[in-house]
Amino acid sequence: MADRPARVDDVHRIAASMPHVARLEGPKGNSIYQVGGKSFVFFRTPQPDAVDPTGERYADVIMLWVESESDKLALVQDPSSPFFTTSRFDGHPSVLVRASRLPEITTTELTELIQDAWLSRASKRRADKWLADHS
Repeated sequence: MADRPARVDDVHRIAASMPHVARLEGPKGNSIYQVGGKSFVFFRTPQPDAVDPTGERYADVIMLWVESESDKLALVQDPSSPFFTTSRFDGHPSVLVRASRLPEITTTELTELIQDAWLSRASKRRADKWLADHS
């Protein structure tokens, strides 16, 4: 498959394809992907910390875990990047992206981000096995 702009269904497909993943449904029907009981992709419900210029809450925010603060900064420091954070997530190893902005990255980039999110939350044994199988 040729690389193309990412879509929401790619998030679901890639997250579900990782090993030992459970897809949970949040209290408002939002999808949560976990490995070993730890979330690595989380479709957020509208929250007061992520709003448009009129104050309307974004209804399409996806949270992806990252390995480190430096990984987070690399994704959010460029103002033109589709990734962002809010003060609510200061010190939290995650970035946010609106589903409507996913086409600004490719499926290859999205795959790498989700794989890295999974690796950041999987047990060392599972992560080591996955890395050995995919190197």
